[in-house]
Amino acid sequence: MTFVVVEECIKCKHTDCVEVCPVDCFYEGPNMLVIHPDECIDCALCEPECPVDAIYSEDELPEGQEKFLELNAELAETWPNITEMKPPPDDAEEWAGVPDKLQYLER
Repeated sequence: MTFVVVEECIKCKHTDCVEVCPVDCFYEGPNMLVIHPDECIDCALCEPECPVDAIYSEDELPEGQEKFLELNAELAETWPNITEMKPPPDDAEEWAGVPDKLQYLER
């Protein structure tokens, strides 16, 4: 099983989760993070660290977020690994809670 970063991360991209990951399975895109499903050890340390609740266990994905399981796997293969916390985007708070953000995903 793996954890999955969902739509809420888009344009928020807080990296608190990266700091606690013991296996460095997070990958960084222009405006979102993803988790590599083959590297995640299902430790659940990242989930409570996300300030916008954008990380879920794959078997607890909210309705409508199932596509992010495949999206995390795909993008983790091309985006660079991130192992240290960075400041969030300046407008991250404005994007927190905004619905239907998939259209804003930058690859």
